[in-house]
Parts: sequence; structure tokens; C-alpha cells
Amino acid sequence: MTTPGASIAEDRTELTWRGLALGVLITLIFTAANAYFGLKAGLTFATSIPAAVISMAILRGVKGSTVQENNIVQTVASAAGTLSAIIFVLPGLVMIGWWSGFPYGVCFAVCALGGVLGVMYSIPLRRALVTNSDLPYPEGVACAEVLKVGARGDGDDAARGVAASRAGLLAIVVGSVASAGFAVVVATQVFASDVAQYFRVGSRNATTGYDFSLSFALFAVGHLVGLWVGVAMLVGAGIAWLGAVPYLTSVHPAAGAAAAVAQAVWSHQVRFIGAGTIGAAAIWTLIKLIKPVASGLHTAIIASRVRKAGLAETLPRTERDIPIGIVAGVTLVCMLPIGWLLGSFSVASGLGSQAPILVAGGIIYIALMSFFVAAVCGYMAGLIGASNSPLSGVGILVVVGAGLLLVMSIKSSVSAAAGPALVAFALLVTAVVFAAATISNDNLQDLKTGQLVDATPWRQQVALIVGVAAGATIIPPVLDLLNHAYGFAGAPGVDASRALAAPQAALISALAQGVIQGNLDWSLIGTGALVGVGLIVLDGILRRIGPAHLPPLAVGLGIYLPTSTTLMIVVGAVVGWVFDQRADRSANPAGTRQLGVLLASGMIVGESLVGVLLAAVVVFSGRSAPLALVGEAFASDAIWVGGIVFAVSIMALYAWLNRLSGSIDNPSAL
Repeated sequence: MTTPGASIAEDRTELTWRGLALGVLITLIFTAANAYFGLKAGLTFATSIPAAVISMAILRGVKGSTVQENNIVQTVASAAGTLSAIIFVLPGLVMIGWWSGFPYGVCFAVCALGGVLGVMYSIPLRRALVTNSDLPYPEGVACAEVLKVGARGDGDDAARGVAASRAGLLAIVVGSVASAGFAVVVATQVFASDVAQYFRVGSRNATTGYDFSLSFALFAVGHLVGLWVGVAMLVGAGIAWLGAVPYLTSVHPAAGAAAAVAQAVWSHQVRFIGAGTIGAAAIWTLIKLIKPVASGLHTAIIASRVRKAGLAETLPRTERDIPIGIVAGVTLVCMLPIGWLLGSFSVASGLGSQAPILVAGGIIYIALMSFFVAAVCGYMAGLIGASNSPLSGVGILVVVGAGLLLVMSIKSSVSAAAGPALVAFALLVTAVVFAAATISNDNLQDLKTGQLVDATPWRQQVALIVGVAAGATIIPPVLDLLNHAYGFAGAPGVDASRALAAPQAALISALAQGVIQGNLDWSLIGTGALVGVGLIVLDGILRRIGPAHLPPLAVGLGIYLPTSTTLMIVVGAVVGWVFDQRADRSANPAGTRQLGVLLASGMIVGESLVGVLLAAVVVFSGRSAPLALVGEAFASDAIWVGGIVFAVSIMALYAWLNRLSGSIDNPSAL
């Protein structure tokens, strides 16, 4: 595949049909896993590194394969780690009772059109946020290192590269098998799924509690996000469960079980404080981006003038994006089906009389807001990695903005009965913007990887569009499967005991309802915003005086994610930090740390895939726990058994990983 201006000299194995096909296959598998995990835990995992390792293992024996071709594979597959974040919005339409399932055409269009917009908007940002930036891009750099290590060399380097590639693939496989096996046993109920306790303290019956989920995947997320993000999430959990929940339950005591009272206060009040914190952090990021975004647009326009002057060959190959004229054209073309989607949705929802203003306003809002959130997410991907970007905060800002605009422009012209339709419309618009945000977040991370392995930007941008199409194809049926198997917490007629939490979707849909119905408690969001401002100041001070820092976004996540998610992530962050400290004293520090990343990635993939498969079993069997071998009476023993096996398994895996790292320098051991 070539592009105008590409020379014969640069024709090399990079953007190939086999690379695209392999990337699509990995995307389909990882997207399904990510959708389940995100709905369960409120987090998604980056798929670039495991995809790169899988690609190198498969293509190593193929004639003519290169590090750049492997980079294309991971670029396609990386869409699975980001576009699947659309689960933070779309399930909200089921939660509010507007949908009973996920209509394929609408969901595909939202994901595909929003994703393509994300690719287009990230192109003029590349120079500002990648080429001319000192942002660290931790995941992009790590992925580039994996690709470099796996590249062919000569002599000892070649043998070591093969050994590193095999060791990396083995780490992913072992992590996947271990987490999948544990998840299957949890499904039999022989192992408990979590360790939880809620209780009242003090004379005023303040209520609090904790919930440790025995999840390899959550533990692995902690390893990947690092110590300070883990500490920040612990601080957030402390603000919620040692401060806000006990205070609010003591001021307004309620009868009932401690767990039910605490969860109700956290869900209906405290999480909105977290929303305000996340929103403040996202706005601060946007303010810091004004100057670099303007610079990136300026350099993109200059490059376009060079091409038009017939001097495209003077541009370095690593500086050749999809031309800005094509970017503008594709963006405009995308707006046509988006307008049709908004119009048809308006008519079907009974808002046909307001369709013209809804379509026009929706297109303008999507066009402008998508670019702003693309800049925010791209910057945060560079700062703390794509896995930690403020997608939740972005969703909060977007849905609140959409809701306020609908209230100011439409609400007074329609009947009160149209309120649910306005909420649904706000969620649909938010979903399109959210898809753009997730892909821009991913594209800039991939372009950093490409910069480090001498890749061609336009080829990566084309590859990511392919990944978007693949991810958009699989997301609707996976969401439908999970909805029928488990349902989403808060949705009409769902069994709360086995429903997927979908925390971001619940929060974003609640915000949409609160804004449009006029019953949103802005004081809680304002309190959270003040907390966010304080954290921004504190984080700035900490970064000036030492390595410690406290990302405001991560604190906000700690406030509004359940402790069943956050506490095990904190454990994983601490254990991962200890492992990395020991790795630094080993003979192969970088290789050992990288194996830790790959083991953690495997843990997430294994448990998540089992979750999807179990969902299918639940649907087809018609039973909520089809693999159960024991009854309720075994629950207390299951906690001890599961907890001990979990801890021993983690220790054994990390001990094995240290031995595996040593084998890289002794290839015959593999």
C-alpha cells in the first residue's frame, strides 16, 4: 500500500495485508475481553504490548517481516484497548430504560464514526504532543522497547531477541492461564470472589466498609498503572470511605443493613463528589493544552503547504501524516452520517419537531467537543499512559455540557414527557464524542511508539482506522451478550446480585438525568471540584520537590469507583513496585520489568476472556451460576480458601517470572 509522495526507496514491509489481518483478529478477541472487564471493574486495559508480543511470535518465521510490520499489528489491535471504553456510555441507554438491548446499526455507527473522527483529530496534534513534546508516553515507550527487543539481529543479538520474544509470549500465556483458571474456580464458588465487610462505628452509627475483589485482572491493572497512581486511588478511596460515607451516614442515619446503607450513600452522593474531582482535573488539562494544540495545527498547515508545492519528498518519512486536506475532507464526510443518525434518533424518540435544531446543534457540539477531548486525552496519554487517561472525566464533562445545552435550547419547547428522550439524546451525542476521545487517546500513544521504531505516521493512521472498524463490528454483539447474561446494575428488571456494575455508565447516565430533570445536586459536584483544585495544587507541589505525585484524576477515580475495584488495584500497584525495585537490582532490569508488564497483561486477558465465555454459558443455560459446585453454606470457607490460593499464586507467578528473566541471557534454557 502506498500514498502520494511515497518514494520507491522507502517501500518496505510495513503496512501489509497479513499485518492488518493479524491485527484485526487480535482486536476482535481483546475487544470482547475489554468490554467485559470494563463493565465489571470500570477500567479497560491497554492491548498494544500483548499484541506486539503475539505479532512478533507469529511473524518471526515469516519472510520479510520487520519491526515496522509488527508495529502495524499492535496499532490495529490497540483499538481494542480504547474503543471498548465506549462501554462507559452506551450501557447508560439500557440503564435508563430507553433500550432493552443494543441495536447493531446504531452502536456500530457510533463506534465507527466517532473512532474515525478520533483518528482525524489526533493527526494535527501529533507534532505538538509527540514530535515536539517531552511527554514521557510510558506505554508507547514500553511498546517500542518490546518491538526493538523482538527485532531480528545478528549472532548473539538474534538469539537473545528470539529468547526475549519467547519469554514475553510465555509470560502472557502463563498469566492468562493462571487468571483464567482462578476465574473458573471462582465460578464454581469453591473460591470466593471477594472479601468484604461493612460495619457501623461510633455513637452516631457512622457506616463504612471495604471490599477486596480476588481478581487477578484488577491486581494486574495495579501493576500496570504504577505505585503513585495506586497511592492516589487509595487516597480517593480513603476520602470516600473513611471520610464522606461515614460523615453522611452519621448526619442522615438510615435503618437497614450496614452494607446497603453505605452503598446507597456512596452510589447516590459520594460518587458525584468523585465526578466533580475528575471534571476539575480534565478542565485543568485542557487549559494547559491551549498553546501546544495551536502549535500543532500551525505545523500541520505548514506541512500541507510543502506538499502542495510539490516538495513532499523533502519531508522526512517519519513526518508524513495523512495530508491535512484529506483529514478535513474525511471529517466533513463523517458529519453526514452522524447528522442522519441524530435525525433518525430524534424522530424515533418523539422529538421530530425539534429535529433540525437537534441535528445542527449536535453536529456542531460533536465537531468542537471531539477536538477538545482529543487534545485532553492525547495529552494525558503522553503524561500517564493511555490506560490512565481521563476518559471518565471526559465523559462527565461532555454529558453535562450536552445536557445543559439541551435544557437551554430545547426543554422549554417540549412537554415534560419528553424528558427521557432528551436524556437518551444527550447520551447518544456523548457516545460519539467519547468514541473520538478514546481513539485519539490511543492514536497518539501509537504514534509515539512509531516514532521510536522509525515507522511512517500515515500508515499507522490508516491501520488504526482498520482497527476502529474491527472493534466497532464486535462491540454491539458482545454488549448484547453481556446484557442478557448479567444485565447492568440499576437497569429495569435486573438481578442486582449478579449484574455488572458498569460504574461509569451508571454515573454518566445519572448525570444526564440530573441535568435535564433539574434535580442534580450541584453542591456535591462543586465539593468534588474544590477537592480537585486542591489536589491539582498539591500534585504540583509534590512534583516540584521529589518523585512523589498524586494525580488528581486517579484520586477522583478512587472516590467514585467501588472499593471492590480500587483496593485490589492498590495491592497490585504496591506489589508491582516491589517487583520493579528488585528488577532494578537484577542482571537484566529492563527485561525483567517488561516481563512483569506482559505477565500482568496476560492476567487481564485471561480473566476477561473467561468472563465473556461464562456470559455465553449463562445465556444458553438459563442459570445464574451454571458452574456452581457448592452452595451458600460454603461461603465462609470459600473466602479463606480463595484468599490463600490467590496470595500463594501471586507469589509463585512472580518468583517464576524472576527465573524466566534470567533465561533470556541463556536462550538454551527456553
